[in-house]
Amino acid sequence: MQRITVAKGDGIGPEIMDATLSIILAAGAQIEVDEIEVGEKVYLSGNSSGIAKESWDVIRKNKVFLKAPITTPQGGGYKSLNVTTRKFLGLYANIRPCMTMHPYVKTKHPKMDIVIVRENEEDLYAGIEHQQTDEVVQCLKLISRPGCEKIVRYAFEYAKQYGRKKVTCFTKDNIMKQTDGLFHQVFDEIAAEYPHIENEHWIIDIGAAKMADTPEVFDVIVMPNLYGDVLSDVAAQIAGSVGLAGSANIGEECAMFEAIHGSAPRRAGQNMANPSGLLQGAIQMLTHIGQTEIAEKVQNAWLKTIESGIHTYDIYEDGKSKMKVGTKEFAEAVIKNLGQKPSQLPAVSYQKDVKLNLPKYQRKPAKKKDLVGVDFFVHWADTDPDRLAAIVKKIETADIQLNMITNRGIKVYPDGFSETFCTDHWRCRFKPLDRKSITKQTIIELLSAAEKNQIDIVKTENLYEFDNKPAYSLGQGQ
Repeated sequence: MQRITVAKGDGIGPEIMDATLSIILAAGAQIEVDEIEVGEKVYLSGNSSGIAKESWDVIRKNKVFLKAPITTPQGGGYKSLNVTTRKFLGLYANIRPCMTMHPYVKTKHPKMDIVIVRENEEDLYAGIEHQQTDEVVQCLKLISRPGCEKIVRYAFEYAKQYGRKKVTCFTKDNIMKQTDGLFHQVFDEIAAEYPHIENEHWIIDIGAAKMADTPEVFDVIVMPNLYGDVLSDVAAQIAGSVGLAGSANIGEECAMFEAIHGSAPRRAGQNMANPSGLLQGAIQMLTHIGQTEIAEKVQNAWLKTIESGIHTYDIYEDGKSKMKVGTKEFAEAVIKNLGQKPSQLPAVSYQKDVKLNLPKYQRKPAKKKDLVGVDFFVHWADTDPDRLAAIVKKIETADIQLNMITNRGIKVYPDGFSETFCTDHWRCRFKPLDRKSITKQTIIELLSAAEKNQIDIVKTENLYEFDNKPAYSLGQGQ
């Protein structure tokens, strides 16, 4: 008997959770439920995280969390509970299967069957943002080697255990050569350990276009956080409906299972919502806790129900569907079909005792690290980079001098173009003339000189070489 934590959430959440639990319990799921309150009520009670400490204690004790969609109030500094939960509990892997159910659910892609493996903890979802000038705000994109290694290895292990033939990596490393470049580099390193699984890399924009047009050429796709969030919704929608997709959030100790859609407050309390997304999350939960026979029984009964044309409003289609039903009636239909298998859609058969080989991250030996320059980000309201250069050059020394100025990444000094539009946020790069390393004391002295010259430096970024290789981006056009 597995004890799990359940949160019924907001909007349609309570209805679809009740339907989901009724189905898996009728199928014989060996679970005991501890219910907690999360979401809108908790937020509006004054808790900006949307969850009480006591609820965290229950989740951490049970290790398995089945969560319905919640509503995050607009404004007021409320943080996303989904993101918080994934990061607090170390749920680094988000797994979203997207399979078509043609011809019973309308789709343009009858052969689609892909799994998106999304990194869950870092990237822009670190949520580190600052306003630096009147005109410019920044969001830091953080990509770590441990984060890359864990998610890429998970993708290959998933493919290995579930008989998938290919793993594809999507990044934008032609532009973000340091962050996405690291993700791609780690992908290539780990792919070499799985010679029997085909691997490939696509630039995210053309890869997304190809997935939307010809998803059958993909199998497992692994991506950094933001890309995975966007494209998993696209994949679910083109497979048939976002309302049909569930996801698993897997960590080394805990796991959370959910639908990928939101709380749909406009549909709340009307017995209309489709519980399929949350049910798919619950099926992933059952496989995670080793109850694969129950998971298989539920999935096949669900497929049988879809195949029988018993549909909720969101997938109902005149002339193809046979009966439009509500949330409760759909659950009852699935329960009635327990023990049956679909006759046209492919029935599922899950491996028992599936164990992924996911070793803990091993830190690599430290590289030789040299400080070779500094970027000063300056708030300056004029639009002429040559005038700014004349001011900033006042803080040069005999050993370190102004190397370039960029505005929103594009080089505007030296030899900039008058057509380039400039904001009030400027990156001024200082590097030593002899190409040798500098000290942090050098940077302190430059900052002191900038203060004396009333140069408003809003941020500094040290420039490093690791093992004698530059580890910073050039200016666009440099």
